[in-house]
Amino acid sequence: MTVHGPDEFYDVSAYRLPQKIAASSFICCIGQYCRSQLMKLSNPDMWSKFEIAPLGVDPAEFAPRVEPPRANVFELLCVGRLVPAKGQMVLLTALLKLTAAGHRVRIQFAGDGPDRVQLEELVAKNKMQDAVVFHGALNQDQVRALYREAHAFVLPSFAEGIPVALMEAMAMEIPCISTSITGIPELIESGHDGILVSPSDVDGLAEAIARLMHDDAYRKSIAQAGRRKVIAKYNLANNIENLAAIFSRRLGARI
Repeated sequence: MTVHGPDEFYDVSAYRLPQKIAASSFICCIGQYCRSQLMKLSNPDMWSKFEIAPLGVDPAEFAPRVEPPRANVFELLCVGRLVPAKGQMVLLTALLKLTAAGHRVRIQFAGDGPDRVQLEELVAKNKMQDAVVFHGALNQDQVRALYREAHAFVLPSFAEGIPVALMEAMAMEIPCISTSITGIPELIESGHDGILVSPSDVDGLAEAIARLMHDDAYRKSIAQAGRRKVIAKYNLANNIENLAAIFSRRLGARI
């Protein structure tokens, strides 16, 4: 079994996680936080079943982009389903604070979901149509085109596993802002290869965006460090080899 999180951790009965843990020969977890949640649901004599098998991206496919010119507007990108767990409402609220303070910022949302109507209502109510774009569901090529246009990537989630979208943005040397929850701190060391803020912290999120807007050296530093992190720990080819080694060790002669 492979476990990603976070949904199954919030409804363990519906997902029958304890029963699946007991029945499994071994379980691949995408990170330490993920493994900890399975440890919480099982006796210590089962913990040897849990293997760490991180996800990853291809650093060649998601190669560094040249930072686009500013044109007096700082472009933010948020990729993900439009659902409460992704925290997009917090991002829009932070945008209101930034624009009220005189900052010129635009957010592009890639993704669709049940929260779209409510998010669009907030945009219309505050007359932010020029500062927010909803692209809806896009294919990978379309998303990559938006990555190339972004000055920063923001994922203000309340619940996550270890987001692949963050890995993609980091691999392309886009400075990233996210939240200090679940497995995200395994991917981003705040202040070094990205910025993490507390979930729901509108002021903290607005301050992080403003810092990236006005500190060119810092923005470049964390962008380059983000790609180094992905290459070191979330390189897809390396992590496929790791997964293959787990299967070989666990299955042995059964392969």
